[in-house]
Amino acid sequence: MTYALTTLKSGLRVASEFLPGVESVAVAVSCGVGARYESESENGISHLLEHMAFKGTKTRSARDIAEAFDNIGGQSNAYTSMDMTVYFAKVLKKDTQLAVDILGDIMQNSVFAEEELAREKNVIIQEIAMHFDAPDDLINDYFDETAFPGQPLGRSILSTEERVSAHTREELFRYMDAHYKPPRMVLTAAGNIDHAEFVSLAEHYFALPKAAAGPAFEKAKYGGGDARVSRDLEQMHLLLGLPAVSMHAPEYYALQLYANILGGGMSSRLFQEVREQRGLAYTVYASGSAYEDCGLLSIYAAASPDKAGELSGVLCEEIASMAKNISDAELLRAKNQQKAELLMAREAPQTVASWIGRHLLMYGEYRQVKDIIAKIDAVTKDDVLRLAGQLLQGKLTVAALGDVKGVMGYEELQGRLA
Repeated sequence: MTYALTTLKSGLRVASEFLPGVESVAVAVSCGVGARYESESENGISHLLEHMAFKGTKTRSARDIAEAFDNIGGQSNAYTSMDMTVYFAKVLKKDTQLAVDILGDIMQNSVFAEEELAREKNVIIQEIAMHFDAPDDLINDYFDETAFPGQPLGRSILSTEERVSAHTREELFRYMDAHYKPPRMVLTAAGNIDHAEFVSLAEHYFALPKAAAGPAFEKAKYGGGDARVSRDLEQMHLLLGLPAVSMHAPEYYALQLYANILGGGMSSRLFQEVREQRGLAYTVYASGSAYEDCGLLSIYAAASPDKAGELSGVLCEEIASMAKNISDAELLRAKNQQKAELLMAREAPQTVASWIGRHLLMYGEYRQVKDIIAKIDAVTKDDVLRLAGQLLQGKLTVAALGDVKGVMGYEELQGRLA
C-alpha cells in the first residue's frame, strides 16, 4: 500500500493511494459542504449543484462530457450527503489525465446554462416524487425532522418541489463561490496511480486561487419526539432512534459494534428475535450514524399493521437488553464483520478514493486500515455496555408511516427503554 499527500499553494490537498493488481484509477473531488450547510431558503441547492456538475462548462457541452467518458469506457457521477459533495470518475490508468481535466473543468468553469438547469430541476422533481413513493426512504425524512427539528440536519437533502423550482442560476454561482474553497476541497485518486504524476495533473488542471475556508455549518441540537403519519400502505414502517456520539468521540467504534450486535446481520439480536423467533418483520436492522458534532442510533423495521404494537415494544426491549449483557461471541462476531466489510470495500478504487477525501476533510488525516482495525479490536465489552447505558438516557425519536394506529404510545415506548 502506497499513500501520499501533497498540499498545493492554493491549499488544495492532493492525495493518492496505489492499489496493486488494479488497472483502473478512481479520481474524486470531495468538497466539505453538503445539505447541513444550507439555510432554509437554500435547502436543496447542494444537491441541485451536484446534478448540474456534468451539464456543461465554458468549453464542453453536457453531451461532450458524456461522450468523453463513454469514448474511453469510463464512468462519472456525483453524490451529496449532509456534510459532503463528491464528484468522481473511474477510468483506465492511461486516461487519468482526461478524468482530472474534466473534473477540474467542472469545478472551475461550469456555466449552469438555463436550459440545462430547467431540465435538471425537472429530473430532481421526479426524484422527489419517486422518494415519496418509497416509504422505506420517506420515513427517514419524518425521522430526521423529529430528531433535529427546524435545523439543516432535519431537512431533506432533496428538498421540496417548490424550493428546487425556485433556485436560480445566480444562486448556484453564489453558493459554489461561498463554499467551494481549496481548504475545504480534496482531490484524491486510488488504483493504478503514480502520485508525482497525479500532483502534476492537479497543478495544471486545478489552478485554484488561494482562499479562506467558507462558512461553517449550524451546530446540531437533538430534539427527539414522536411523528406518526397515516398513509394507505400494505406495511407500517417504523424508525426508532436515540442520540449517540460524534465521529470524533472515543466511543465511535463502540457505537458501530453496538449497532452490529443489535441489528447488523442475520445473527444479530433484532434479526433473530423479530424475524426468526417471532416472524414480525421481513426487514429489521440497526445503524449508528455519526457527524462531526453529533450521532444517532437508529432502528428500522416494517411489518403488517396488526403486528405494529408487538413490533414496537420488542424493538425497545431489545435496545434495553443491550445495556444488561453482551457475550464474548457477539462482540467477536461484530468485530469480524466490521473488519471484513472494511477490507472487502477496499477492493474498489472508487471507495478508497472517497474514503481518503472524507478522512482528510473530517479528521484532517487519512486513517489507515491497520489503525482502524486496531481501534475496532481495542473495544471491550465494558465499552459497549457503558455506551448502551448512555444511549438509554436519551430522549427517544419515533417515526411511523402507514397504518400507525397499532404502534405503542410514545410514553410507553420510552418506558420500555427504562
